[in-house]
Amino acid sequence: MTLEARDVHWSRGGALVVDGVSLHPEPGTTVGLLGPNGSGKSSLLRLLQGAARPDAGEVLLDDRPLSSWRRRDIARTVAVVTQHAETDADIVVRDVVRLGRTPHRPVWGGSTAGDEQAVDAALARVGLTDKADRLWHTLSGGERQRAQIARALAQEPRELLLDEPTNHLDIRHQLDILALVSSLPVTSIVALHDLNLAATYCDSVLVLREGRVVAAGTPAAVLTPALIADVYGVRARVIPDAATNRTTILFDGPLDD
Repeated sequence: MTLEARDVHWSRGGALVVDGVSLHPEPGTTVGLLGPNGSGKSSLLRLLQGAARPDAGEVLLDDRPLSSWRRRDIARTVAVVTQHAETDADIVVRDVVRLGRTPHRPVWGGSTAGDEQAVDAALARVGLTDKADRLWHTLSGGERQRAQIARALAQEPRELLLDEPTNHLDIRHQLDILALVSSLPVTSIVALHDLNLAATYCDSVLVLREGRVVAAGTPAAVLTPALIADVYGVRARVIPDAATNRTTILFDGPLDD
């Protein structure tokens, strides 16, 4: 069982931003949400995390409507990583990660040994154990993003939602973050702009345009020159790699050139 969307519709400011989208991830896989700016990727993630309710259709967790779950119980199961998180407070990395334990603590209780074990495990998973006592603002962009993923992992979720986690990162840190996400023992749904990153690290992709699903399936099946031309308006060549069953996408320019 997992988090899923069934024919969800959602309007914001009078505009329909999610239009009849269904998403059924296989447990333990990494799903890429693709599409141009304004295609509905972030809006769909908001519905999946319960930050907004669809006007029609349902988001379900373990076959129960998400709206029937307590927020605290959702937070024990579904973790969210945003594009970038900033703070002016002098907070160390361990305390950032410790925030992920909030849904598991008693209302009037403090940290337990179990909380600290979860924090330590999350820091180790993202390779930040040696930076646990560093101030947040001294970290690089890639390290901050890894710390945010560690905070999400400290929640001990089964579902991980990530909105453009590689935005503003250099190529090395983009690869590091996506390799980490794809290796995690959770179901991950990640909004991406980079089609090559999606082709390399995602088990499946869902392509959106103007809030609607254009295509869904494996990257090799979905990311064709015809689809890329239709959705993104650019000419592209898709080069398959038989050894890995992955593809590399080379862009030749806008269609109107």
